[in-house]
Amino acid sequence: MAGRRAGVADLRGSRLLSANAPDALKAALAAEALKLGFDCIGITVPVVSAERIAAFERFLAEGRHGDMDWLAREPSRRTDPLVLWSEVRSVIMLGVNYGPDEDPRAILAQRSRAAISVYARGDDYHDVIKKNLQTLARWLVANAGGDVKVFVDTAAVMEKPLAEAAGLGWQGKHTNLVSSGFGSWLFLGAIYTTLALPMDTPERDHCGSCRACLDSCPTAAFPAPYSLDARRCISYLTIENKGPIPREFRKAMGNRVYGCDDCLAACPWNKFAQEGREAKLAARDALRAPSLAELAGLDDAAFRALFTKSPIKRIGRDRFLRNVLIAIGNSGDAALIPGAERLARDPNPLVRGAAAWALGELLDPQTFTKTAEAALASETDDSVRAEWQTRC
Repeated sequence: MAGRRAGVADLRGSRLLSANAPDALKAALAAEALKLGFDCIGITVPVVSAERIAAFERFLAEGRHGDMDWLAREPSRRTDPLVLWSEVRSVIMLGVNYGPDEDPRAILAQRSRAAISVYARGDDYHDVIKKNLQTLARWLVANAGGDVKVFVDTAAVMEKPLAEAAGLGWQGKHTNLVSSGFGSWLFLGAIYTTLALPMDTPERDHCGSCRACLDSCPTAAFPAPYSLDARRCISYLTIENKGPIPREFRKAMGNRVYGCDDCLAACPWNKFAQEGREAKLAARDALRAPSLAELAGLDDAAFRALFTKSPIKRIGRDRFLRNVLIAIGNSGDAALIPGAERLARDPNPLVRGAAAWALGELLDPQTFTKTAEAALASETDDSVRAEWQTRC
């Protein structure tokens, strides 16, 4: 059952199962997972391969995790599931397909509209998947006993290596999981259990000589195949990075205001991808291609209302507007100048600094100089002053 889709075994009208009948239990678990909205399931031992541990340790040693300090905190809890929970005997890995109904790169040509990563256009996957994981875990305990813990990208769990070991797919050259059935579009969740369940066969790497994902990256965030420098990744820059966007990456961001799908969308295995079936994860119309002008007008209350239940809400209005202003600067659209001018007077210096850069890209040199002189007369934040002075 290597990485098979949940529901290959159809056990409708099931009975209470025992851990003494592990194959029947496993088949019933797969059928229950399908009912709950999971698209694939696999089981592995609670061990991360030495190869994946070594790659993670290099990633940390070279500082490629940037400001994501939690990755470096107690790394043994991440690389060894038994350190996280000493009683775990099996790891059940589950995937939820969130395949888009269109190529997410098409929006990049609409420079006055915002590109939002596919995974963030619907409800927060953490909330959606965790609820279903908890339901499945309760089913397992009720039918087979044992203890369980569930994880959805919220604890020290190396989901991708464990999913690879469980047969759900393989870690591609972009370091993300690739599935032969769902391409690049899988959310992952894990159930740790004290039950000893039948293991699946790990998936092998099918990338071959392909470099599509590596060559598609706008910021050259892959120093080598299977190696990511998060500090150069647009997803990191727009989501995890708390300060100004480094100047060297601003033009490459284009109109991406939250995340980036380029390396995922470029993968040839997406020819087998399917549109996701979980309605709560489907793109909201308001987040498919929102106007940069409208986004620039968001105050805190409007930001929270627009992104209710969305993962975007977590970065807050100020960091989001920082990203929007970089997109405005890259738009070439003079109609967006008034919005940038207004945000140049925003209370938050992160927003004001990004607005100064955007105006430097959109205004003619003479007008920009006058605007900068007026702003500098009252600006007290050094980082914002530097943004205005760079072009003066």
